[in-house]
Amino acid sequence: MKKLVLLLLLPGVMVFCLCMLVAADTQSDPQGDKTFPETEGILQLGKGNFNRALKKHKQLLVHFYTPLTSEGHRVAAAFESAAAELQGSEVKLAVIDVKKEKDLVMKLNVTGQPTIRLYLSGDINNPALCPVPQSSASILIWLQRRAGSPADLIVDLDQLEATEELTVVGFFKELNHEYVQVFYAAAIDLPDIRFVVMQSDEVINKYRVTQDVLLLRKSQRIQAYKMKPETSKEDLIVFISIYQMDPVTEYNGQTASQILGSPVLNHALLFVNKSSDDFQEIFSAFHSTAEAFRMKILFVLVNVDEHRNGRLMEYFRVRHFEAPHIRLVNLTDHMTYHLPSETLDVEIIKQFCHSYLEGKAKPKLQSEPIPEGWDEKPVKELVGMNLEKVAFNPNKTVFVLFYVSYSEKSRSVFPLWEELAEALKDREDVVVARIDASANDINMSMQGSYPSLCLFPALYAERVVVYTGKRKMKDLVKFVDKEMKKAKKDRVKEDEDRRKYIEAMKEEEAKENKSKDEL
Repeated sequence: MKKLVLLLLLPGVMVFCLCMLVAADTQSDPQGDKTFPETEGILQLGKGNFNRALKKHKQLLVHFYTPLTSEGHRVAAAFESAAAELQGSEVKLAVIDVKKEKDLVMKLNVTGQPTIRLYLSGDINNPALCPVPQSSASILIWLQRRAGSPADLIVDLDQLEATEELTVVGFFKELNHEYVQVFYAAAIDLPDIRFVVMQSDEVINKYRVTQDVLLLRKSQRIQAYKMKPETSKEDLIVFISIYQMDPVTEYNGQTASQILGSPVLNHALLFVNKSSDDFQEIFSAFHSTAEAFRMKILFVLVNVDEHRNGRLMEYFRVRHFEAPHIRLVNLTDHMTYHLPSETLDVEIIKQFCHSYLEGKAKPKLQSEPIPEGWDEKPVKELVGMNLEKVAFNPNKTVFVLFYVSYSEKSRSVFPLWEELAEALKDREDVVVARIDASANDINMSMQGSYPSLCLFPALYAERVVVYTGKRKMKDLVKFVDKEMKKAKKDRVKEDEDRRKYIEAMKEEEAKENKSKDEL
């Protein structure tokens, strides 16, 4: 068998290849050009000199930099490292500060951040968009693959089996086949992934493939993709992007951009405490479901015990005590859906995913509509849009049952709550109410699991007292009376403080009016 050529994809060799392929930048001024200020070999461009730089350099790689963002700093560091490697090549690197150069950025129609564009031969209208790089090697590989050909990706079998990194392998006997061009176009757009081409009959026979693309790690087959005449670059990129990730990806600082950049726009999020006793059982069910919905739904694990996930939990309004909890969200319209079940096994999770994909699942709304006659019965029916208005009434003591409709434990409290409301219905300063927390977002601090019994005292201060005693009629009434007495004392002090504040404001206003009259 004819020995295949091995191309070493090391950054130093790549730079050498680039420098050999292109002439040195003969237009650079050894004395330095003040119209093109540089920092560490990177041009600092703006509205005044961008067009001149475009005409001067045949290949102008521009980073549209956003200051004061972590992603902007990370990409800037990769860009600076690439600039050091590319010194002396025809590729000239430049940076534009999007905060300072808003007019230029608007003129160039730069919207996404961070953005890196390659302008060729002075063409301002058709730049090549560089994928957001993970490192300087990403930029160098992208430039090299753009300047090269599929033949550059040929390796031998030993090199294929030695690597632990994910490898996308194209099995093609003829390099001029249209499948190869699609494969190579995908390789250009995914510079952070290793692509190779195999032409060896021995290897093709080993994996029993023809005109196929395989994802391999340590020569172990992860997934195969059958190339077809209608296969596009985008189809192949979607396949690779999905299967390069595990069936379930844990959300963290390293995976966030990969999750948000996934071509799969339907995301299933499992909010769970990884240290809980039932974690392995729940995760196993979630993982098994994820395998069945690859290419349709991206499955993400969110550890509620990780404090750095607080912002994500706040965005979805999921509280620590609600875990384990599954949400489905579509990144196109950001509509969210919750799994209405206390049991999280494979069948229930699969049914939820199927109902979502078939359009049968009901979205979780910020608030249900206010029901007609919501305040006519002893137990008032609250929703998201009237909860705070009713609960934080300074002249009423409001006792609210927060429940989830799918929970048998929640529903078991209903008879007791009806009895309590009936017993207190003649007390005009007391309101007994309930709200379905599974259908309405609760925009206030909550503690404990559902059902949760929370009393809102008759105060101007927005205070919430969580009831933790026995769920018996006499204990509930005793709790209400106790909190009302306490609130009555607090209200005296509160009213006095308000009176003093109002008097102070009046005195201040009188002084201002007197000063104006004197002027």
